[in-house]
Amino acid sequence: MELGLAGKTVIVTGGGSNIGRSIVLAFAREGSNIVNAELDEKQGQKVVDEANSLGGQAILVKTDVTDGDSVQAMVKKTLKRFGKIDVLVNNVGGAAGVGLFVEKPKEECEKDVNLNFWSVVNCIRAVAGHMIERRYGKIVNIGSVSGQSGLAGSHVSLYGGAKGAVMSLSKTLAWELGGYGININVVCPGMTLPETLENVGERSVWKKWAWNVYTPELREAAAKSVPLQRLGSAQDIANMVVFLASDCASYVTGQTISVSGGQTMW
Repeated sequence: MELGLAGKTVIVTGGGSNIGRSIVLAFAREGSNIVNAELDEKQGQKVVDEANSLGGQAILVKTDVTDGDSVQAMVKKTLKRFGKIDVLVNNVGGAAGVGLFVEKPKEECEKDVNLNFWSVVNCIRAVAGHMIERRYGKIVNIGSVSGQSGLAGSHVSLYGGAKGAVMSLSKTLAWELGGYGININVVCPGMTLPETLENVGERSVWKKWAWNVYTPELREAAAKSVPLQRLGSAQDIANMVVFLASDCASYVTGQTISVSGGQTMW
C-alpha cells in the first residue's frame, strides 16, 4: 500500500527510545521530513542519523514537552526548516515509577500527569493553529492499555489515568477540529519491551527501572496472557502510527486503537 508520506513533515516527540525510535525510523523509510523532539540529545541524534541513512530528512530539536515554551520553540524551528507541519505524533510518556496510589509521592504524581497528559496538550496547542490555517493535519497520540481498562494499572494508576485523559481529549478534539481537515486518533500499545537496551536512552524508564522489573519470568507469563501469545514490538506500534498518519486513514478520526495482541478487545 502506498502511504503517500514522502515529503510530509512529521514531528515525533520522544523519538529517541523504543517505540518513539521505531516511529521515527518508520517515517524515514517512507521518505518523510522528521523532527525528533527529544530531550536526550545524544540518543535523539543517534536515531536521527539512522533515519537519515534510511532516506528520510531528519533533524533533532531538543525539547522538553512538559514546558510549553520549549514546545513552541520546537514548532518554530520545524516551520523554519521544513515550512509546514503535516503530522504530530505525541509519543512521549512513561510511568515515573511503580507503587500504590496512596503511597506515591506528590512529585511522582505530578510528573506522571505532566509527562503523559500536559505534554500532549502543549504539543497540540502549538501545532493546531498552523493545521487549522492549512485545513490539514494528522495527530496520533500514544495511549496505553492501562488507560483503556486499568490493565496492569494497579501500580501505575496515575500513568493509566493520564493516558485515559489523553483518549478523552483526543475524542473531543476530533469533533472540534474535524471540520478543519484534522484527524486525531490514539494508538494504545500493550506491553512493548525494547529489543535491547541499546535502543533506549539514559532518560528512558527502561534504563531507569522498568527493564529490571520485567524479569524473563514475568515476560513469559505476560506473553501467555495475550491471545497472540507474544509481547508487542516497537515496530508493531510504528506500523499503526504511520497508517493513521497517512491519507489512507483519511476517514478515521476520534478512534482509540489497541495494538496489544488482543489484550483489549473493544
